[in-house]
Amino acid sequence: MIQDLLIVTVFPACMAFAAAMDLTTMTVPNRIPLVLVIGFACLAPFVGLSLTEIGFQTAAAMVALFIGFGMFAMGWIGGGDAKLFAATVLWLSPEALLTYVFVSALLGGVLTLLLLAYRSYPLPPFMMSHGWIYRLHQPQEGVPYGIALAAGGLIAYSGTPFMAALGA
Repeated sequence: MIQDLLIVTVFPACMAFAAAMDLTTMTVPNRIPLVLVIGFACLAPFVGLSLTEIGFQTAAAMVALFIGFGMFAMGWIGGGDAKLFAATVLWLSPEALLTYVFVSALLGGVLTLLLLAYRSYPLPPFMMSHGWIYRLHQPQEGVPYGIALAAGGLIAYSGTPFMAALGA
């Protein structure tokens, strides 16, 4: 069934693409959260979510967007990360949301520590010609937090109504 195919591809593909783009470009393109929002709107009615549940998840995503933009304003995360965070929350049940926030924060901390360690060593000359590797090594660059958000989203996705609709 096409709906099942979309359930197992749209969200995971968006998460993988967001992580790859943030790693290589330090940005999360706007089209990724847009596809997530459209995908949710198209699939939510087919997995048995009531209008109340859709409303709750939409409200949770709006709160997440507000929190994300607050974190962006403080300089803690990028704007793409804030939008990815909110669009991911849209897909998650309350239980999966708790998993997502906890796992993403944990993975973000590990990612930051690994990146700090990576930046403390000199970059081998043969790696300097790779723009994204060189950029990741620069101390003034931020942390591609979209990687942690995407990984947390993928881990939490198994506990969503979308995966439950597949019998997973």
